[in-house]
Amino acid sequence: MDSPEPLLEPQLPALQAKAPSASTSVLAHFMGIGDSNSSQHVHGGTIMKLVDEAASLAGVRHSHSRVVTASIDRMSFLVPIEIGELVTFTATVNAAWRTSMEVGVRVVAESPRAGISRLASTAYLTMVAVDEQGHPVPVPPLVAETPDEHRRMREAELRRSHRLAERVAIERGRQQTD
Repeated sequence: MDSPEPLLEPQLPALQAKAPSASTSVLAHFMGIGDSNSSQHVHGGTIMKLVDEAASLAGVRHSHSRVVTASIDRMSFLVPIEIGELVTFTATVNAAWRTSMEVGVRVVAESPRAGISRLASTAYLTMVAVDEQGHPVPVPPLVAETPDEHRRMREAELRRSHRLAERVAIERGRQQTD
């Protein structure tokens, strides 16, 4: 009797590295009354939702798969956004790891009548690529091409190392109190 063939793990095709510019996504939204809070400015939650949507678009463009938001590392609100302003959300993958990516989002508010634009907010989100069952899947590597892309990648790596070190410190602290 012949011995059975050994089971081989299916080999995934090598993922083609991509430049950050390949993922850049732009979302624009005209802010109306329904976006306002009690102080007649745009509600921070509205901005956060649109930041998440823009980051998701960049993550999908990079990974060519569904993505979920794993965390928001930092969200800075720099100036209030007014009702009637056109707000542009520009998202780009800053770094890619095995199944996750850091996406940076710049939020620019523009007063269309005055023609004045200003940086209103910035955010860094970690997006994870997932399959149809919600399991993480590999993402393509990222290849920085410009000095700005190299800087953003270095800074993303620093933020990631801080997140991981914080997680280890918290786990150690929990073990000591248990």
